[in-house]
Amino acid sequence: MTLRVGTGDYQYERVGNWPIISGDWVCSDVVVDSKGNAYVAARTWPQSRGGAILVFDKNGRFLSSWGEEFLAIPHGLWIDAEDRIYHADATDHTVRVFSVSGEQLVLYGTPDVAGLPGEPYNRPCRAKVSPAGDMYVADGYGQNRVHRISLDGEVVTSWGRGDPVYSNGVGLVDDGPGGFNLPHDVSVDEDDLVYVSDRENHRIQIFDNMGTYITEWGNMGLPCDTFIDGSGIMHVAGGSPAGIRLMSLKGKEVGRWTNDEYPGLFAGGPHGLWLDDEGSVYIGEIGKTLVSKFARV
Repeated sequence: MTLRVGTGDYQYERVGNWPIISGDWVCSDVVVDSKGNAYVAARTWPQSRGGAILVFDKNGRFLSSWGEEFLAIPHGLWIDAEDRIYHADATDHTVRVFSVSGEQLVLYGTPDVAGLPGEPYNRPCRAKVSPAGDMYVADGYGQNRVHRISLDGEVVTSWGRGDPVYSNGVGLVDDGPGGFNLPHDVSVDEDDLVYVSDRENHRIQIFDNMGTYITEWGNMGLPCDTFIDGSGIMHVAGGSPAGIRLMSLKGKEVGRWTNDEYPGLFAGGPHGLWLDDEGSVYIGEIGKTLVSKFARV
C-alpha cells in the first residue's frame, strides 16, 4: 500500500524509484522547469569540492548533467518562469544564472573571492527573484546577511547582524529581531514581503523590501527552504523534525508531514524543495543520494 502523507487539500504519495540515479551524491536542492524536467544540485560524496547539476525527466529518468566546470559546492537552486536557473554556490562565492542546457547566462560575484564584510557574495545559500523583479540573496555560510540586488547587479540594500558562528564556531549568535544565525533561504511574496529562513534560530523572520523587521514565526524547526504556492501557502523544508510544514502567510500552520507524524519518512534532512505545475513536491535531502518526489493526490 502506498503511503499517503499530508493534510486536507494537501495530500501526497511518494513516487517509487524516483529518480533513477547512479553514483554517490549529496543532493541539496531541486527545481522543475516548464516541461517537467527536474534539476538537482548534487555534490560528490564524501563531501568535497566538485559536483554537477543532474537533469531528470518527469518520470525520474536521467537525461544529462552539466556545470562540472563551474560548480564548487552545488547548494541552492531557483528557476524563473522563463526557465532560467539561479544557482548559489556555497563555496566559490557566486550566484550564476544558467539556461536549462547549462549555458552560463549571468555571473554575480567573483569566483573564489568572498565579498567584503556586509556585502554580497560570501558563501551564499540561495538566490531568488521577487515578483517585483529584484534578486534576494541569503549569505548564510560566510556571514549573516540578506541582500536585495537589482538584476543588473546593483545592491539596493543589505541587512542582518550576528557573527557566523555556525561556520567558524566563534562569535556571538544574534537571535534578536533582524539578527541571524545562518539565513539559509529567502522568499518574497506578491506584496513584496521578505521571508528569511533564519535556520539555526529555528524561525522565519518577515521584513519589508528595505529590510525593516515586521514579525517572525518561531519554532520552525531548522527551516532550510521555502516555496509559496499559487494559493499563498508556504511550504517549508526543515530538519527538526525532518519534514515539510505548510504555513499561511499570516503565520498559521495549516498542516505538516514530518518524521513525527510518519516515522522514518525522511532518512536525511529536507534541505531543498520545489513544487511543479501539478502540485507535486520534490525534495532534496542532505544525506547520501536522497531525492524524493511526492505526487499530489
